[in-house]
Amino acid sequence: MFLRRTTTHEVGTLPQWRLMWRQFRRHRLALAGAAILVPVYLVAIFAEFFAPMSSTTANTSLTYAPPQVPRYSTDLGLYVYGYTTERDPETYEQRYTVDTSTRIDVGLFTHGDEHKVLGVIPSDLHLIGPVTKGEPFFLLGSDQNGRDLLSRLIHGARVSLSIGLIGVAASFLLGMLIGGISGYFAGGVDNVVQRVIEFLMAIPTLPLWMALSATLPTDWGPLTRYFAITVLLSLIGWTGLARDVRGRFLSLREEDFVTAARLDGVGRLSIIFRHMIPSFASHIIASLSLAIPGMILGETSLSFLGLGLQAPAVSWGVLLEGAQNVRVIANAPWMLAPGVAVVIVVVAMNFFGDGLRDAADPYRTGSRARRKRLFRRHQTQVGR
Repeated sequence: MFLRRTTTHEVGTLPQWRLMWRQFRRHRLALAGAAILVPVYLVAIFAEFFAPMSSTTANTSLTYAPPQVPRYSTDLGLYVYGYTTERDPETYEQRYTVDTSTRIDVGLFTHGDEHKVLGVIPSDLHLIGPVTKGEPFFLLGSDQNGRDLLSRLIHGARVSLSIGLIGVAASFLLGMLIGGISGYFAGGVDNVVQRVIEFLMAIPTLPLWMALSATLPTDWGPLTRYFAITVLLSLIGWTGLARDVRGRFLSLREEDFVTAARLDGVGRLSIIFRHMIPSFASHIIASLSLAIPGMILGETSLSFLGLGLQAPAVSWGVLLEGAQNVRVIANAPWMLAPGVAVVIVVVAMNFFGDGLRDAADPYRTGSRARRKRLFRRHQTQVGR
């Protein structure tokens, strides 16, 4: 069976999602972003399996231990060397040197700390870890309490990435509802809504988040604080989407299909949610994908400043809070690994969202072929 290329004449008959996919595939940076985000979210979902150990397992005698380099040989298999420690006689700082006489065997699908997959299925299986449970194994080094930084980075990915998704979902509901009402009814309702949006957008986002976060009770638990931070991020993040939706509604409210639905006796809410919103759903999805990085950065910033999530919760912002000291960064630069993860994920999401936005743009997706056909048809009619 031979695959044939879709001709220019057939582009106009393709469904919208096929046109979006054709355009998205041409955006190489967007494909690269998707190639990064898919495994990152997969690791975040099954964090307990991919992490070598739990986020609370600590070896207090190995604080700020440097990363161990994995080695492989045909005779010994995969392994890492252990540490030897000594105290600096002047600064009393603990120094580490590689102990080549101590070998720690490393294996795949090893048994280690017990956990529950997706919070339901009990297991002790990990993708990678020391063959002998309890031996030091720090591929990204350890933190101030001797906990594996890689394991905490993987567990923190679930919290940081889920806040972005949940926060954007809440912002989506607010933005669609308020922006839809503003654009559909227009007039005085539109003026009031737009003034409120302009007032909120005029306030610097980070100071406003900090002020609202500072009002949260300090005795709240990690789960309660998690949802509170998500709500705070959502209350500020809906304004951009609302203005975008409002502009779309203003351009669609006089379209023939909206007028036909109105004359047919369809209710206003039904017109908004069943007819107008689906007409630009692809553009909304692209806008939401571009809003997720802002949510992740907001949570990371608040937690880094001590106003967001706090220990024992584990997020990338909480992990970065331990790297505020310049002396810590100088002696243990691997503590900045969560910051590198934030940069990679945010850049990948921006590339991915940019590709979705270009693919969802009706003036780009398939429109060039349509314009060529119309131009040729016009030339034919003029020639006749």
